[in-house]
Amino acid sequence: MRQRTVKHTYVFEGKGLHTGVISRLSIHPAPAGSGIVFKRSDLEDAPAIPALAEYVSTTTRSTTLSGGSFEINTIEHVLSALTGLGVDNALIEVSNVEVPILDGSARPYVEAILADGLEEQAAEREYITVPEPVEARDEKSGSWVRIEPADSLSYDVTVDFGSRVLGVQTAHWDESVDYAREIGVCRTFVFFHEIEFLLAHNLIKGGDVDNAIVIVEHPVSDGQVASIAKAIDRPSLRVEPTGYLSNIQLNFPNECGRHKLLDLIGDIRLCGGYLRARITAFKPGHTMNTNAAKLLRAALAK
Repeated sequence: MRQRTVKHTYVFEGKGLHTGVISRLSIHPAPAGSGIVFKRSDLEDAPAIPALAEYVSTTTRSTTLSGGSFEINTIEHVLSALTGLGVDNALIEVSNVEVPILDGSARPYVEAILADGLEEQAAEREYITVPEPVEARDEKSGSWVRIEPADSLSYDVTVDFGSRVLGVQTAHWDESVDYAREIGVCRTFVFFHEIEFLLAHNLIKGGDVDNAIVIVEHPVSDGQVASIAKAIDRPSLRVEPTGYLSNIQLNFPNECGRHKLLDLIGDIRLCGGYLRARITAFKPGHTMNTNAAKLLRAALAK
C-alpha cells in the first residue's frame, strides 16, 4: 500500500456547530510523509499544528487541538473522512476557530474527494504497530476504549445511553467496509433535554435539524418544542411517534451508533496514522477516544 493524498484542493464553508461562526475549510494535497496538518489561515503567520493526540486541549462535545496561542475546534469529522477514504497526507486550512459542521456528518468531504479519487504517492504507507494493549476507562460512566495489536485495522463500537428511543446500538468498520456509504453519511445527534443546557453554555450555536438528529427521550410539551424550534430558527417542528424530532429521516436504524463510530475513527487518527490494531469501545466519547490515542502515543514513544 502506497501513501495517498487528495488530487485537488477542496473548499467547504458553513457554520461551526458550537460557535455558530462562519468558517471556510480547505483540504489541500500534501507531500508523502507529512501526515495530516491543520493550519489557521486567518491568523498572523498562519500557524500550523499536526493532527496528533498530544495537542488535544478540550473534548467538550467535540475534539479541539491547541497550538498554545490558538486552537481549532471540532476536527473529528474531517479527520474521520480522510481516514475512511484512505488519505495519508493532507493540509487542512481553517479560516476561523471551528471547523464548519456542514450536514453533521462526513458526507460533504467524502462526496467531493471521491468524485476525483486519490493521488497515489511514491512512498509506502508505514502502518503503526501496537506494541501492547492500551485502554482508556472511566469507572464512573463505565465507558472505555481499548486498542489491541492485530494484523489489520478494525473498529467495533457499542453505544448505550439507557435510552428507550435508541436502545443499545452497535457498529463496525474495517477497511473492507465502504466507509462512504456505511459510516460517512451518519449525522451527529443530541437529546432534546440537552439542548437547553447546551444553548445556555454557548454551545451548538450553529446547530439545527439539518445537521443534527434530535432524540426526544422524555415527554415534552408543545411549548417546549416551539421554544427550541425558535432557538434554532426552525418553525413547525413536532415529535414523531418514533421518538425523534420531525424533519429528519434516518439513514440507518443505528445511525447514532454509526456516528459514534465515525467520531471514534476521527479521534483515533490522532495516533498519527493508520494502525494495525483492533479497536473496541463501549459508550465512547471524545474524552475516552483521545485519551486512548494519547496512551498509545505514549506507549509508542517508549
